[in-house]
Amino acid sequence: MGKIIAFSNQKGGVGKTTTVINLAAYVAMWKRKVLIVDFDPQGNATSGFGVEKNNLEQTCYDVLMGDNQAKEVILPTMIDNLWILPSNSDLAGAEVDLVSVPSRERVLKHALEPIKDDYDYIFIDCPPSLGLLTLNALVASDSVIIPIQSEFFALEGVAQLLNTFKLVKQRLNPQISINGVVLTMCDMRTTLSKQVTAEIKKYFNDKIYTTPVPRNIKLVESPSFGVPVVLHAPHSSGALAYQALARQFIEREER
Repeated sequence: MGKIIAFSNQKGGVGKTTTVINLAAYVAMWKRKVLIVDFDPQGNATSGFGVEKNNLEQTCYDVLMGDNQAKEVILPTMIDNLWILPSNSDLAGAEVDLVSVPSRERVLKHALEPIKDDYDYIFIDCPPSLGLLTLNALVASDSVIIPIQSEFFALEGVAQLLNTFKLVKQRLNPQISINGVVLTMCDMRTTLSKQVTAEIKKYFNDKIYTTPVPRNIKLVESPSFGVPVVLHAPHSSGALAYQALARQFIEREER
């Protein structure tokens, strides 16, 4: 049975989409079938695979509204075993359109149920907020991965995310768990980064993935080429970090 994992942090700019794209690419390269659900109206995961998001006829929005089945909208990527359910700015309207829908927090869950077992992993790239879209993602998921930037404001907002997670677990999705925390944009040469990392580790204990992702220009460049970093700069420090992270992810999930 496939596992659905939400990547969530209400703070923007923490490397969430970068983590989804590159972790998914490496997991797929290890012969696991992976689907990315781009659930962020910015559509960055979609454009990160070279898809012209503004030219799409069907997107994740159409799936949520019941106009299309998910399998009709899914697109292949340039990586074998990796597909994407694309998104664009239309998805922003879903926050309003879903308000009057019965069981509005379960719409994504129902949309993904027919295809869940077609994949080993479904990664949901959540928007940087705690609105109805993120709530749908958490209700649909088996677990959540939290990317956290190794900077001073890293833990700001995490308490809110964890409170939302707790409420979802209590009321809507008792099976959800925290898969882990990924430290992003790390520069362990600085005292501040070391201090913040130590605080995060105290907060999350063994949930921390031991492979931090460094600041790396190749990770920043690769979306502009419309490919994951493994195809843009496979020997860069960022690529090697996500390769190691994917190995640890698979070990954690499949041990």
